[in-house]
Amino acid sequence: MEPLNIVFMGSPDFAVPSLEKLHNSIHTIQAVVSNPDKRRGRRGKPEPTAVKKKALELNLPTIDVEDVKSTEFRDQLAAIKPDLLVVVAFRILPQPILEIPKIGSVNLHASLLPKYRGAAPIHWAIINGEEKTGCTVFFLNEKVDTGNIIDTVETPIGPLDNTGDLYNRLKDTGSNLLITCLDKISAGNYSLKEQDDSKATPAPKLFKENTKIDFHQDARTVHNFVRGLNPFPGAWCTYNSQKMNIYRTKPVKAVNIDPGILQFSDKQLLAGCSKGAVELLEVQLSGTKVMSGADFANGYDINARLR
Repeated sequence: MEPLNIVFMGSPDFAVPSLEKLHNSIHTIQAVVSNPDKRRGRRGKPEPTAVKKKALELNLPTIDVEDVKSTEFRDQLAAIKPDLLVVVAFRILPQPILEIPKIGSVNLHASLLPKYRGAAPIHWAIINGEEKTGCTVFFLNEKVDTGNIIDTVETPIGPLDNTGDLYNRLKDTGSNLLITCLDKISAGNYSLKEQDDSKATPAPKLFKENTKIDFHQDARTVHNFVRGLNPFPGAWCTYNSQKMNIYRTKPVKAVNIDPGILQFSDKQLLAGCSKGAVELLEVQLSGTKVMSGADFANGYDINARLR
């Protein structure tokens, strides 16, 4: 097995375990590409991404890139002459960049492809009530998340798991899978599997417009929606024209309450759904701290309908 010369690309903390394990492997990281430093507050100084910060700690050369389509960036990578580009939670790369490395470009994706292609695979797996998910390492091509698969690893999704739980689990299991696949590529001991496009499902970005709770769905669907958006970006609804974030719920089947109607009994704050109800365990009105459903019921008018 010959060591590979690698350019690593990533930005968020999801990619940090992969960078660390790659640094400790037999392979050589020639450069780490990440997004430019960014202010985290109005008056704060620009701060590096989680990946760049770790790269600096490891004394690895870094490249900040604003425009991955620029000729300057392409020439910079071409001059490095990598065997492989390794991409974890980064941006869509244009074909001229993918053509630079001698072997190709691989990506670690947080789903069992072809399911959940897109920017938010962990969120949508939970939102859709999946009982398992995992990570996939595959070769990149021009179309997003469609390349040939090198290998996958599975993990169960528990009934109370939220996106934060799964995110933390997958960034570690995925990093182990990535190193295993890189070793296979180095040894020439791997086979590729084409994706079945007929089984593909989308995992689009999440915005304010598609993270609002619909209480006209059944309790289990509402519960999965809430945990799929916890801790980020958060599920929400409106209470007395105010935005209310809901972070934790529990489905309650044997209760019939009209959708969005609140009911407080036995220290439980319930919100009606089309079928059953959800207990509101953690909520937050704009400008207030996160509070339990019981504390909310004791301090606010529960005759208002959630919409």
